[in-house]
Amino acid sequence: MAVSAAGPRVAPAAAVGLAALIADRRPRVLVLGDAALDGWVFGTTRRVARDGPVPVVDASSSRLAPGGAANAAAALAALGADVELVCALGDDPDGRMLRGLLADAGVRTSRCVLDPGTSTTAKHRVVAGDQPVARYDAASGTRPGPAAVRALADQTTAALADHPDAVLVADYGRVPAPVRRRVARARGRIPLLVVDAHDPTPWAALRPDAVCPSAAEAADALGVPHPREDRLTWGNDRAGALRTATGAQEVLLTLDVDGAVWLGDAAPLCRPAGGRAASSAACGAGDVFAAAWTAAVAAGVPRPEALSLAQTAADVVVGLPGTAVCTTAALASRLAAGDPGVVLSHRDLVTVLAERRAAGARVVFTNGCFDVLHRGHVGYLREAAQLGDVLVVALNGDEGVRRLKGPTRPVNPVEDRAGVVGALAAVDLVTSFDTDSPVELLDLVRPDVYCKGGDYTPDMLPETPVMERLGGEIRILGYLADHSTSAIVARAAGS
Repeated sequence: MAVSAAGPRVAPAAAVGLAALIADRRPRVLVLGDAALDGWVFGTTRRVARDGPVPVVDASSSRLAPGGAANAAAALAALGADVELVCALGDDPDGRMLRGLLADAGVRTSRCVLDPGTSTTAKHRVVAGDQPVARYDAASGTRPGPAAVRALADQTTAALADHPDAVLVADYGRVPAPVRRRVARARGRIPLLVVDAHDPTPWAALRPDAVCPSAAEAADALGVPHPREDRLTWGNDRAGALRTATGAQEVLLTLDVDGAVWLGDAAPLCRPAGGRAASSAACGAGDVFAAAWTAAVAAGVPRPEALSLAQTAADVVVGLPGTAVCTTAALASRLAAGDPGVVLSHRDLVTVLAERRAAGARVVFTNGCFDVLHRGHVGYLREAAQLGDVLVVALNGDEGVRRLKGPTRPVNPVEDRAGVVGALAAVDLVTSFDTDSPVELLDLVRPDVYCKGGDYTPDMLPETPVMERLGGEIRILGYLADHSTSAIVARAAGS
């Protein structure tokens, strides 16, 4: 059976909008599972210890982050979902630290069970450069006692009675059977049940809507050797067996650097990964993938587009050190970077620029019709791009071009003009505006630099007062004489 790509079902501009849709609809998601506290120590190593053949790491920074089910919950919240986490934690310093981190992330934890007889799982990793050196578990985590298990089952029932839009199970092998039975009792009232488990087979009787195994976990569920090559074909050939073994309607098979494949009741869909991890210290991409897919589907995003969003969110976090999550802004920025030649809405543009600015980018803005692209346009845009890190081109809408140039223009509609302009290496983002001047858009974008061609002067521009108020810079760039769209159109008409 052929595997089709998920991408063509949605235009990149629409995909960027779907990232914001999750936050707009704010689906209510209940996360059940095993939470952990992840610690990271980063540094460099240049020598080996005298007291043993081990590298000496000169620590430069450290951080703590939610891990396991807590990471999945934080990932959901970062994408705009309304999230509650129900799990058992030790009543200890690590548990208190984890609850504080989750509160900062916007995750509700009031139904978490605090068990003084257990310890919170805490995993600490030491990284030298990009290379993990060691992991030590300050507390390996002990299973909750009978009283805590009963309390956890009761809190699960109470949380399910609030009728969440989706339930995401992040089971690392410690979810007690009574909790699973409570979910089974409420299964008919759960619109979307997603299971991300090291072993999904104990959940098969609940008939999950989807499971999210890795290739190794899928092989273990089937009792077959782990695939070593061509995992995409391996998963495709076993789609029916995987759905039977897991009881799931859909299997989201994650394949690390090979991306992910959706195996359901239609033709499989493949979404390749968007590049290898920038750091081997990345962790938790599978949690983020499951969280993003759950949030997207709960918000009403179609399956193919949900797969694309989930893989893109995973692509974002594998490029970050430590245990990380993908925000709406980061997701929108990555989707927009996939095809600069799409017309972004103003809201999506502002969202993407917020992410680029957070990374220190200097924003350059210019506008124009750019109807029939010529040498003058190309040189001008190259010069503008050199003034900053992100070049935004705002195109006059088709009606605006007609008002400026006459009823026979534009030659090319705005979507086509955007596709051509965005194909230039100098251009990073494209949007459009319907007014005669982009002054309102400038107020939204707040660029560091505003550029116009050499046939203008600052006192001619209605945008000048706006940029002066914003504290930005106005640059008048070179102008290539005898190169204009109007001249090209006139010559074409004369021929």
